[in-house]
Amino acid sequence: MKLFYLVWKNGCALFLFIVGCIFYSTGNAQPIIGFNSKISGLVKPVDVVNAGDLSKRLFVVEQGGTIKAYDELFNPLGDFLRVSDINTTGSERGLLSVAFPPNYASSGYFFVYYTNTNGDVELARYHTPSGTPNQAEPGSKQVVLTIPHPGQSNHNGGKLNFGSDGYLYFATGDGGGGGDQLNNAQNGGLLLGKMIRINVATSATGPLYTIPPDNPFLALNDNIMDEIWAFGLRNPFRWSFDRFTHDMWLADVGQDAWEEVNFRPAGSTGGLNYGWHCTEGFHPYNGGCALDAAKGVYAPPLLDYPHNNTTGGFAIIGGYVYRGTVNPAMYGYYIFADEVSHNVWLLPPNGTATDTIQFNNILTGISAFGEAENGELYVTSLNGQLYNVVASASGALPVKLVRFEATARTGYNEMNWVTADEQLLRQFDVEYSTDAIHFQLAGTLAAAGNGNYYFKHPLASTQKIYYRLKMTDLDGTGCYSKLLLVAANSLQANFVSPSVVTTGMLNLNLAAAFSGVQIINMEGRVLYSRSIANRVGRMAIPISGLPAGQYLVRLVGNEKQLSQKILVR
Repeated sequence: MKLFYLVWKNGCALFLFIVGCIFYSTGNAQPIIGFNSKISGLVKPVDVVNAGDLSKRLFVVEQGGTIKAYDELFNPLGDFLRVSDINTTGSERGLLSVAFPPNYASSGYFFVYYTNTNGDVELARYHTPSGTPNQAEPGSKQVVLTIPHPGQSNHNGGKLNFGSDGYLYFATGDGGGGGDQLNNAQNGGLLLGKMIRINVATSATGPLYTIPPDNPFLALNDNIMDEIWAFGLRNPFRWSFDRFTHDMWLADVGQDAWEEVNFRPAGSTGGLNYGWHCTEGFHPYNGGCALDAAKGVYAPPLLDYPHNNTTGGFAIIGGYVYRGTVNPAMYGYYIFADEVSHNVWLLPPNGTATDTIQFNNILTGISAFGEAENGELYVTSLNGQLYNVVASASGALPVKLVRFEATARTGYNEMNWVTADEQLLRQFDVEYSTDAIHFQLAGTLAAAGNGNYYFKHPLASTQKIYYRLKMTDLDGTGCYSKLLLVAANSLQANFVSPSVVTTGMLNLNLAAAFSGVQIINMEGRVLYSRSIANRVGRMAIPISGLPAGQYLVRLVGNEKQLSQKILVR
């Protein structure tokens, strides 16, 4: 696992990233992904799932209201269901998802998610007769839950998933418009902008759903609806569970500047708050706001990316952790994409934000990822195609970017980077930005093949600067490094003192403002996360429940991160 470190050197702030990107590696060969078309002629496909009934079928959801069935060889089996009485006005309304419960093979009941004729979000149950397994019964429809969604057509959420606990989870949007002006995502009296968790009935008798007894707000707060599992989402259009570990991967579409991926380990209790509209990614939104502690513990994202078409995008599409067997190079990687920029990312097992591998402008119109029964991954595109995801291990690489660092000096920033295995490389372009979105060229160095490079960027004033390297091959192809942030500030390297903790109390000395603190084990799992609301000075956190061992303490937010390793005895 690669980490982001900040250290002091000769009285200056030194920022160091261990970096890599598409077709570049910092160690073992990275997977290179591709997509093979398997089904064409679809009309606005937005979801693809399997029934988990050993039939090996795929079910593709078309936004206009049709669910199509295909066998394992992608032969059409006909229209499985046509959902009537839906509203398809606006680009985000319509039929959005289908999910089959674990006992579907015996019960025949399944669930769909759509916007009804009033524009409200609706969950309904249907039944498949045993005599027609490829055609559900349209007249069996029973509305399970209706969530009012007045005024706007967008931000409906739209993905159903059953957890390993057997309960149905689905994430709703904040109700649309811009900036969640009605504060829906933080309103406990509404189901908009939330992760919902309910126990749905898969028998003929009612009630159609009940509240799981361990839902976090059940009977604790009369002002918070019992169905709520988590607060603070904007438009979580696509998300998933890892079929092997049961971890939750939750992508949330951003507002003005940042898209985010949230991660929750299996077994985590509910009662979290993902921060919208007080935060967008790791960053305060519109000046930020205080989160009500009664509405969940703030949970910062695992990673975010900026709004641009090169290093980021504008509409994140959450994916899956690959657990199939056909593409061993990709096993354990989490894949996600951006519908607007057409970029796709892979996050290695136990990886952090700096480990993501980016593939630029690789597939247009990605609308959803989905799994087959055997764990193979598929992608739907708004161009009417369904693709399977393929991956191969990268072979001979044109360059390995081993290190990329920068030091803030008086009047300039100094950059150094080290490469290995340079082959057919033409040049390095150093690009800079003040907002991580709009970049300018600072200068160019020809590739020399010696592996050690130095660049000085003169600056008239001390300010926050983002840097990236553009590495170009002789044939004109290339890639970008990860972003590197240089800023004059008062951060210190060791903010936990003592770093060997024997008292059951973690003592922090905060010289700069951060929004949250995390404690992470050596496998990369976030064991503890809380908001510190930009406090500075000293604070203590009880950690008596942590077993002895090594951990990473991470401060996050306000466009920076700071990490320190500790030992608990």
